[in-house]
Amino acid sequence: MKNEASAAETATGLAGTAADAGGASGTRQPRSPLVLTGAFAPGEEAIWLDALRRAMPEERILRLQEVAAPDEVEVAIVANPDPAVVRRFPALRWVQSLWAGVEKLVAEPAFASLPVVRMIDPQLARTMAEAVLAWTLYLHRDMPAYLAQQRARQWRQLPYVAPADRRVGLLGLGTLGEAAAHVLRQAGFSVQGWSRTLKRFDPQAGVATFSGSDGLDEMVSRTDILVCLLPLTRQTRHLVDGTLLRRLPAGASVVNFGRGPLIRTSDLLAALDAGRLAHAVLDVFDEEPLPQASPLWLHPRVTVLPHISADTDPATASLIVAGNVARWRHSGAIPPAVDRARGY
Repeated sequence: MKNEASAAETATGLAGTAADAGGASGTRQPRSPLVLTGAFAPGEEAIWLDALRRAMPEERILRLQEVAAPDEVEVAIVANPDPAVVRRFPALRWVQSLWAGVEKLVAEPAFASLPVVRMIDPQLARTMAEAVLAWTLYLHRDMPAYLAQQRARQWRQLPYVAPADRRVGLLGLGTLGEAAAHVLRQAGFSVQGWSRTLKRFDPQAGVATFSGSDGLDEMVSRTDILVCLLPLTRQTRHLVDGTLLRRLPAGASVVNFGRGPLIRTSDLLAALDAGRLAHAVLDVFDEEPLPQASPLWLHPRVTVLPHISADTDPATASLIVAGNVARWRHSGAIPPAVDRARGY
């Protein structure tokens, strides 16, 4: 990514910003507390609370049950919280999401009048780029076919294809897509990407870009491995349907690391069953955890992952939150929020 700071540099810079703001406000009125709330896995809330308190030692960060005066809370740090909980804080000014995906928050009426700030963490982009490369290589080197051969006790070598002859198409060229494009190019793949509005790369990067419906058709028609990294919006829901899947070359594969509803699952299964698609690597689903009765679990052409492509790192993400809070304390400016018209 262009001029991307290392994790250490990012941490140092944001910690410095938080410390400076703390010193500048030392003579002001006592700070309003921050509340941490959300749907956390067992033990996860404690990990986040510890990381956030380390990143913002000058702040009071409270669990939901620790808030004695809800009308004093101006900022909520959330992870897919119960909307009813947010209504308990009448003075809330803005909401900081710990996740990059904010479609659930944007869809909730309780958040309609609140700026929602999504998590944009360079470490998350690096982790996602690593996952995209790993599972692209999994498909590129025919790992699903070799696994099937092993189970059938077949000893057969498949033809090798050079990365330069394997065309990878990225749906989404935001922070995550841009990082993935660069990593794929470094590995030698032919890379192209599609976004809502045209995004241009440095010509030396070797990444072809497309936009609009015509651009989508063109990119998909020349893609061997389609990687979905788009946010979920009204426009992207079921974007990958039967019509789009039929435009892929025969034997293409699909990777979904964006959101489950980007793909119409019934159309995907039909394409896999018909043999038009070779394989699908799925990390996100319409319902999570994936129901036991889902046909995806045991489909021979599907790899199911438990939403692990790019977890948010509490240490680096807490520094991002600290920087946002420190700048707001210092200037009163709310960090750039989600564009509700676009959905991200």
